[in-house]
Amino acid sequence: MTDSVVDAVSAVPQQTANGQHPATSLGTAAARNLATTTKSVPQMQEITSRWLLKVLPWVQTQGGAYRVNRRLTHTVGDGRVEFSVEGDAVRVIPTELGEIAQLRGIEDESLLAELAGRFEQREVRAGEHLAQEGRPVDGIHLIAHGRVEQFGAGPFGDQSSLGLMVDGDHFGQEILTEDAPTWDHDVIAATPVTVLTLPAAAVAELVERVPELAAHLDRFRAGRSAKANKHGEAAIDIAVGHTGEPDLPRTFVDYELAPREYELSVAQTVLRVHTRVADLYNQPMNQMEQQLRLTVEALKEQQEEQLLNNREFGLLHNAALNQRIPTRSGPPTPDDLDELISRRRKPEFLLAHPKAIAAFGRECTKRGIYPSTVDFNGHHIPAWRGIPLLPCNKIPITSARTTSILCLRTGEADQGVVGLRQTGLPDEYEPGLSVRFMGIDEKAVMSYLVSAYYSVAVLVPDALGILEHVEIGR
Repeated sequence: MTDSVVDAVSAVPQQTANGQHPATSLGTAAARNLATTTKSVPQMQEITSRWLLKVLPWVQTQGGAYRVNRRLTHTVGDGRVEFSVEGDAVRVIPTELGEIAQLRGIEDESLLAELAGRFEQREVRAGEHLAQEGRPVDGIHLIAHGRVEQFGAGPFGDQSSLGLMVDGDHFGQEILTEDAPTWDHDVIAATPVTVLTLPAAAVAELVERVPELAAHLDRFRAGRSAKANKHGEAAIDIAVGHTGEPDLPRTFVDYELAPREYELSVAQTVLRVHTRVADLYNQPMNQMEQQLRLTVEALKEQQEEQLLNNREFGLLHNAALNQRIPTRSGPPTPDDLDELISRRRKPEFLLAHPKAIAAFGRECTKRGIYPSTVDFNGHHIPAWRGIPLLPCNKIPITSARTTSILCLRTGEADQGVVGLRQTGLPDEYEPGLSVRFMGIDEKAVMSYLVSAYYSVAVLVPDALGILEHVEIGR
């Protein structure tokens, strides 16, 4: 073997016992010990777009409460009744009968219990009549489960749909205060329906036997005789189209004596950071700032959740009953959104769960309709009739795979929906949100109290509408 060949063989790296060649340079694992790693700030999957917090106009709320003054309204009740279920038996909760306008204000629980006990349960097949136009009203009917549709004669002799009724709705209550009333439209079950009925004979027997009930219904009739506009507000007398010099009506605008007040709610937590962490591990990122940033993000997510779902002031629980409409067939169709939009003036945006938006897109695709998009705050957002359809995953989806779509008008100037908060708080971190140092304990842990104060108010009922029972599974 020549010297050149020997040199070439010796230059080839020799394999180690495990079959790998020995390293000939510094490896990356060792090199990283001398390098500064490029890092991102801590990421968080919980963060969402939070469109509701962005689009609501916020009103400065001094004193922690916001009073919504309105004209005096004569209409009461007209709410939805709730039921208890035991196996196949469905019973109306006695106190829930107060949601029927004529029965609101009855404080005698034994009387309410007796009324509730007289309701009879029956099952109605799809397509069966619950009421027929022209026939006597046979009792008070409560829809426990299912969907019924109301039909009346149209202007050209055809049948026109007058709307849908769903769980908790009721009809026939006029039998309590009118003599021999008759149905003025048909009521037909659109699906199998469970209905509870208080027969007319039972109503007559109770009114005759219980003086307290008769007196209460007399007071209701007297209250209904007060003049009111179509919204139930105390009327303002105005002379129109008169000639000569007649005596003009004297009037005034009456206000509600006990207007609703919204108190600011609070979301709080205590952020704890060890002083050793803050002292020694503060580069290249400030540990306190990052801990606080993520805590505030979680607090805002909870704030939006409460603005929608809180039973005291949340939008889903504070929409007027006449501003809640069910879908016609289950999935959200263009017809349903048109109905929702048309019931209010100057609708500004729609708010829906992303899955509801996808379901609406499928219904549009079936019809060969392609919704437009609009530029909304620098984002391309799907829209219907030019109204942005904003996603919000805080709107709940029920076990039956149904959800809701909200339509809002906002701002005090337009008598809309407004967010409430108080600014100028001690140690304010953001408007309506404060971070207060609570001290260092004996374990050298620093504590900070993080607080957010907020609420939301609906100034007039038609500022908020809800499309209910939106099916997303079809």
